[in-house]
Amino acid sequence: MQHLIDIGVNLLDKQFQNDRSEVIERALQNGVVQMIVTGTSLRNSKQGLEIAKEYPNVLFSTAGIHPHDAKTFTNNTIDELEQLAQYDEVVAIGECGLDFNRMFSPQDIQEECFEAHLHLARKLSMPLFLHERDAHNRFCEIFANFMDMTEKSVVHCFTGNKEQVKKYVSMGFYIGITGWICDERRGQALQDAVKYIPLDRLLIETDAPYLLPRNMENRPKNRRNEPSFLPHIVNEIAKFMGVKPEVVAKHATENTRKLFNLPEPSLDI
Repeated sequence: MQHLIDIGVNLLDKQFQNDRSEVIERALQNGVVQMIVTGTSLRNSKQGLEIAKEYPNVLFSTAGIHPHDAKTFTNNTIDELEQLAQYDEVVAIGECGLDFNRMFSPQDIQEECFEAHLHLARKLSMPLFLHERDAHNRFCEIFANFMDMTEKSVVHCFTGNKEQVKKYVSMGFYIGITGWICDERRGQALQDAVKYIPLDRLLIETDAPYLLPRNMENRPKNRRNEPSFLPHIVNEIAKFMGVKPEVVAKHATENTRKLFNLPEPSLDI
């Protein structure tokens, strides 16, 4: 299979603190040649940048505040994120967006934080790494004022239905698909929805250590997802899109390089 790129890995999660280097090596051995470390808070984004620096041309990072952490947002936050974004390793603004599922941060604060990220990405002409859960309509309403940014943005870890994905595609977004598609219980709507994602708007990710594919053989007993499992997710996406895995891999890799302006991987990988 062609080289793969995992656009969303939470490598700073405590589940990886004891064997992060081994996790990265297993990914490389399984054809996942580049990974983007997700920044979910200011502190987390700074740490992600430092880890990315340790693996040049393999790891990259994002800089942003997850909606769960929007309550930590201050007037200085955007200035600090802008400083982080000056580094070559930082390839997107985010993870940012709206999450009305658990409401760990109040809606008005989430929306203020989200719009500040959108303005920053526009100012810097950078891609956006987006989060949306149970907030589809409001998310689209806010983006109505940022339609120039949709084609430089990915709705990461999409788990919605075909009507929602059709709306996102019509607006111009890239769509990130995870191992949620491997869940025969909760993933049925997504299994149907991927048929409506054009190949030139598809991106792939594990969201590791979360969302371990349920139908994977020899699943780890610790139930931890890893970027090395991305080929399994590609196979499932291909099955429900009605194409060969090589087609999914080719387009997702090309799309990722285009969106995040990633260099080609080192020849010795």
